[in-house]
This record gives sequence, C-alpha cells and structure tokens, in this order.
Amino acid sequence: MDAWARRYAEFFSQLREPDLARLDEFFTANARFKDPFNDVTGLEQIAAVFRHMFRQCPAPRFYVHCWAVQGNTAFFHWRFMDRDEGAEGRLHLDVDGISRVLFNDEGKVFSHIDYWDPAEYLYDQIPLLGGLLRFVRRRIGS
Repeated sequence: MDAWARRYAEFFSQLREPDLARLDEFFTANARFKDPFNDVTGLEQIAAVFRHMFRQCPAPRFYVHCWAVQGNTAFFHWRFMDRDEGAEGRLHLDVDGISRVLFNDEGKVFSHIDYWDPAEYLYDQIPLLGGLLRFVRRRIGS
C-alpha cells in the first residue's frame, strides 16, 4: 500500500497537462474526486477539473510533504502553488491541504477528497471580499 501512495504522490508532484491522458493508470473508471469547488465522478470529469486548473493556473505545482497509510486509505499533506510572476492581476495561490485517498485492491484510486480552506487561501485575495473576511475574523477572534 505504501508503494501505491508513493507512486500517487510522485504523479501529483510532477503533474503537467499532458499527464491527464494517464489518469486511468491511477484512478478507477468511476472514481470520485472532491475539493471545495468540485465533486465529480469518472475519469473524464476528473480530467475536466484538472484541465480547468491548467487553464486558470499556468504554472501549477503540487508539493507532497508527507503521507500516512492505514489499510487502503492514505492521507497526503501537500502544498499547491501557482506563481506565474509574469501574469499581472492574477491571483497567486499558495495553498496547504490534506487529501484522503482510498485505493482498491489493484492500487487504483476510487476516492480522492481534498480538504483545504478556500477562504484563507483564495477568497482573501479578492479585493472587497478579502477585506470583509479579514474584518469578520478579527471581530470573532480572541
């Protein structure tokens, strides 16, 4: 199982748009992928999520820091960065998250659920919304 987790972590750490043609090497045909913005099932829909990511983020990188495995479940701690310094006006993303990934007996993923806070990493960068969120956090914080 740890070998499956290592292989999966390496795939995401090196992910580029042409690699989407190889998703069937890592996911079952009816796999589920969920993050704060998407909840999709099937290889084509998973590929569509990542194609959208590559359109919105011209320089995306996943850095998998570590993982833990128990049974057919792996948890990955990762960082996603998109820092295309040449694109003025774009959001520069730097997101820490955790993924819960379930593998079948053949080592393919049938469920991948990402956990990260879009308010902290994305909404704060939107001019009016970010200011409002920071104000609310200050008011309810200690």
